[in-house]
Amino acid sequence: MSATETQTRPAVLILLGPPGAGKGTQARMLEQEHGLVQLSTGDLLRAAVKAGTEAGKAAKAVMDAGGLVSDEIVLAILRDRMAQPDTAKGVILDGFPRTPGQAEALEALLAGQGASVSAAISLEVEDAAMVERIAGRYTCANCGAGYHDRFKTPAVAGVCDECGSTEFTRRADDNAETVRARLDAYHAQTAPLIGHYEGKGVLRRVDAMGDIAEIAAALRAIVTDASAR
Repeated sequence: MSATETQTRPAVLILLGPPGAGKGTQARMLEQEHGLVQLSTGDLLRAAVKAGTEAGKAAKAVMDAGGLVSDEIVLAILRDRMAQPDTAKGVILDGFPRTPGQAEALEALLAGQGASVSAAISLEVEDAAMVERIAGRYTCANCGAGYHDRFKTPAVAGVCDECGSTEFTRRADDNAETVRARLDAYHAQTAPLIGHYEGKGVLRRVDAMGDIAEIAAALRAIVTDASAR
């Protein structure tokens, strides 16, 4: 492969971390700075649920129970999305893969497109803080900007900082019981991915309990390094 071909290969970044680690927030920031496309499987699945497709109906039952959607459903959605031209510079995967089996399936999919995982970034947090962090979060119903009852409130109460909307929404599964179930599922099924990507030499660890700006700076350095390879 020539130097030109190497430089034009799309960057594929994976964000790892339990619910509430800030994957969605950080992915959106990286997307804006590097021209990559954030592919949040959670958002994609919720869009399918809203559209009422067969896959969306199946996904809804699983998500309402706090479980993990099947590999077949997620891979089908990702395959179609990654085939679109706006992903030419690369993507940030948020929420997938969740298991070593999914990681292998993703690697096979990428290999068929002449790409590979550039970096797997582990956002590391304290489990004890996750329930409070997740239970208090909500989003702008208009633009999707994220907020939290304690950690990130709008500058003007009840008004979105980004678009000025006064309508907000909370996910039905953002409650203590479901959060605990999701954390258990993460540790049992997803944490092994850290070892998987560490073995491949692409794992990067970031302390995600600090200030959002500090976390963003650490991620920016990792992404810049990965994109230069």
